[in-house]
Amino acid sequence: MVIEGVLEHPIFRIVSDAARKSGVRAFVIGGYVRDCFLGRPSKDIDIVVEGSGIDLAQKVGETVRSTVSVFRNFGTAMLRYHGVEIEFVGARKESYRRDSRKPIVEDGTLEDDQQRRDFTINAMAFSLQEENYGELVDPFGGIRDLDKGIIRTPLDPDTTYSDDPLRMIRAIRFATKLGTPDRPFTIVPESLESIRRNRDRITILSMERITEELNKILVCDHPSTGFRLLDETGLLEYILPQLTGLKGVETVEGRGHKENFSHTLEVLDNVAAFEKEAIAAGRLRDYFFEDGTETCRTRTEPDLWLRWAALLHDIGKPAAKRYDPQTGWTFHGHDIIGARMIPRLFQRLKLPLNEKMKYVQKLVGLHLRPIALVDEVTDSAVRRLLFDAGNDIDDLMILCNADITSKNPRKVERLRKNFELVRMKMDEVEEKDALRNWKNPISGEYIMETFGIAPGKEIGILKEAVKNAILDGIIENSFDAADSYMREQAAAIGLHPLSVPAHSGSSHSEPAPCHPERSEGTAAQ
Repeated sequence: MVIEGVLEHPIFRIVSDAARKSGVRAFVIGGYVRDCFLGRPSKDIDIVVEGSGIDLAQKVGETVRSTVSVFRNFGTAMLRYHGVEIEFVGARKESYRRDSRKPIVEDGTLEDDQQRRDFTINAMAFSLQEENYGELVDPFGGIRDLDKGIIRTPLDPDTTYSDDPLRMIRAIRFATKLGTPDRPFTIVPESLESIRRNRDRITILSMERITEELNKILVCDHPSTGFRLLDETGLLEYILPQLTGLKGVETVEGRGHKENFSHTLEVLDNVAAFEKEAIAAGRLRDYFFEDGTETCRTRTEPDLWLRWAALLHDIGKPAAKRYDPQTGWTFHGHDIIGARMIPRLFQRLKLPLNEKMKYVQKLVGLHLRPIALVDEVTDSAVRRLLFDAGNDIDDLMILCNADITSKNPRKVERLRKNFELVRMKMDEVEEKDALRNWKNPISGEYIMETFGIAPGKEIGILKEAVKNAILDGIIENSFDAADSYMREQAAAIGLHPLSVPAHSGSSHSEPAPCHPERSEGTAAQ
């Protein structure tokens, strides 16, 4: 069966011609073929060659005058041409040892290569031979499985998953990525049972490879699908047992609490939906430093770290859970406990221990604050929240809004209306006081210069006094007001300025924060 209109990019004819001249056969295989039938755009093309993939890549590179990156340890080569990335590999057959996921590789045919593929929907190929250009080669019924929306292995699933246990998580990732509410993808029952039987095989995988798959699941439109499957198959207990600790409902004196695992997955999907809506409306900005200056740009893709914050926002609940005969179940302090758990979790999962971790830690630690403001929305409380959240306030508000869940739709509607009042108050205070990513107008250097003192506890006392005065609305957010207040507080602890007035200069001034209305035109990269 020849498929029309799927090989229109000029690179395919170029590869076909180079393969003919080299006396080898070449095929498009894998994700590009699958996505053609799903109507999904793809800029990654895999070419399998019955021969040397590296040699064919170098010939194509010479033709299109593109640099070829060669990875001899893997027998692959890659080049870019007209907006697509093309990877070449020689057809091969593989065998595995029980104690390793590194295969013994031998040269093979297209059929051998298709048999080693993970799933039938990824084993389809288009021929690039002149005599049958564009013909679909589908020995395992991948096109049928695509139509049915099922994930199935080409060979016996026990062999597939035992050989390379990462494929168990990949099966879950594809079910999550390819499925939609209208057209879900499911893993066939015999494959699910095989994953359960072989789940302990993931212990031979590096955590980096596992986490890479988790990250891909998290940025899907409905990431809860993946985590439910990880739980159902027993993989989650090996990968992130802290999440499984959220499962179940304990009942005392007839009173139970919320099932926190299901709640977490609902919050995760809510965050994905709310963030997608905000991105479409152009409401979200990402802040970063460039050449020492803070700038920002409009977000266009899901933020992986916001998804991690959603997944882990209640991770401290098992440790905080208490039963009180008067009030019932409580989880007091689970936000603080959860924030303290983040560095250890990130270290175990081999996630970055940098500002990304600190961002997740911040959102987990603050995720109750906006909800708490519903009862009493004061300027002072809003200022402190803006100060503590800084440029991450919009993501925090997405997380907190997503955290409003209940089986009672009227309760959710009421809470969300109250939450919207908090958002409006924040906008009002932000516009008036410019407290997003606020910096203290008074620096330690300025205090030392003004009073002629060495570093000491007095500096912290005065800076904290100025900060609290501004956040509580006692003084306005300006250097002059802060300077005057600092001098009053200094006198109260026995400090007096030098006879020569200190000069107002760069030692106490701070750059203005990046605001969308001021920076959108210059922040694009």
